[in-house]
Amino acid sequence: MATLARRRRMFGFGRHRDETEALQQQVTALEAALNKCGEVASRWTEFRREVTIAIAVACLAIGFTLGVYREPIVRTVTHAVGLAAKPKSSDAAYAAYQKGNYTAALEEAMPLAATGDARAQTLMGLLYYRGRGAGQDHAEAVRWFRRAADDGEAAAEFYLGVMFAEGQGVPQDYEEAVKWYRRAAARGDALAQYNLGIAYAKGEGVAADPVRAHMWLNVAAARFQGSDANRRIAAANNRDAVATKMTADQLAEAQRLAREWAVAR
Repeated sequence: MATLARRRRMFGFGRHRDETEALQQQVTALEAALNKCGEVASRWTEFRREVTIAIAVACLAIGFTLGVYREPIVRTVTHAVGLAAKPKSSDAAYAAYQKGNYTAALEEAMPLAATGDARAQTLMGLLYYRGRGAGQDHAEAVRWFRRAADDGEAAAEFYLGVMFAEGQGVPQDYEEAVKWYRRAAARGDALAQYNLGIAYAKGEGVAADPVRAHMWLNVAAARFQGSDANRRIAAANNRDAVATKMTADQLAEAQRLAREWAVAR
């Protein structure tokens, strides 16, 4: 910051006394305002730092308590089945679902599902799974999800994994859940990748394997996008929690596998 003498020269010290004094007062006021701004900025920086630390500590404390994902929000579900990426004739049914018009969604999806539209079949499964537009019927949801999964719909595979893990419409079977999570994960479904990573971390339906757990949680963290920021944080935090129990060699192997999976995509 320039000295007062320099400012006087800048503003013309040789001018009339009254004009000079007025300018000096303006300079003094400006200095006070700048000092005030500096104090505010300093306090805000410290506050932001403290909040960031608090959030980080809270996230680390959560660890595995977040568990698996069972019922994603509508936005994520419609993304997972490719509404934007793969426009098909079932778009009208999904549009109705997003608007909360579940009866219309059911009416639009049912004839398409009957003719083999896998996206419509997935939506039928979702409607019965959540009891929207029709009574909740897990057995019927499983039937529709299976048909869509047979056609390679990742969202349907993910939901079958969830239903086997929960014993909804089928006997609880963690191994079968892992099978469906693995299929959906291989197709790039981030939710399935997350659940698969948790399964490996807990040894639920599969032998506990920190390398595979870290690998899939790492892949999931990279694939959660935009509105999935909370899920990305959860995946990263659980990945890091797993890493604390790994050797350096195991961590290197897990990172190698994650890189290779990304390249293969």
